[in-house]
Amino acid sequence: MKRFITYAILIIFCFVLQSTVFRGISFGGIVPNLLIVVTASLGFMRGDRTGLIAGLFCGLLIDIFFGDVIGLYAMIYMYIGYLNGKFSGIFYPENIKLPLILISFSNLFYGIFTYLLLFMMRSRFNFEFYFKNIIFPEVIYTLLVALVLYPLILFLHYLLEGRSFKRTEENV
Repeated sequence: MKRFITYAILIIFCFVLQSTVFRGISFGGIVPNLLIVVTASLGFMRGDRTGLIAGLFCGLLIDIFFGDVIGLYAMIYMYIGYLNGKFSGIFYPENIKLPLILISFSNLFYGIFTYLLLFMMRSRFNFEFYFKNIIFPEVIYTLLVALVLYPLILFLHYLLEGRSFKRTEENV
């Protein structure tokens, strides 16, 4: 129960940051997607079920406050959390490269899937423009923010697990 409450607070905190503070410091209208960082990280650290549930809550927050249809973003985030959870078997806390790569691909998947469902279906076929001006800058901005946010989520994960953050024989 403590883990559920902590993750819920983390998701709400990142949602508020993403929709308020980072909107104020956006670059060309591009805001980092903190909820993808949280969903991918929780899925990667805890497994596909946790990633799926975290994705559901993150997506529902986006749907309720910003979406036109309830469930579209929830579905996208659930896929992201589930797919990242499939990599939990190779989770090593010392290695930050794999989580950052997964977060980047998750954001890329999110951008392309959003383009397919929200723009291409309305006969807006200029994918090159959308990719260069929205998807790619968002991936880079999210990756830069993930460099700071991922270690904090990892530290929180270790606090909830009751283990030391430093590498010891028990953690190996």
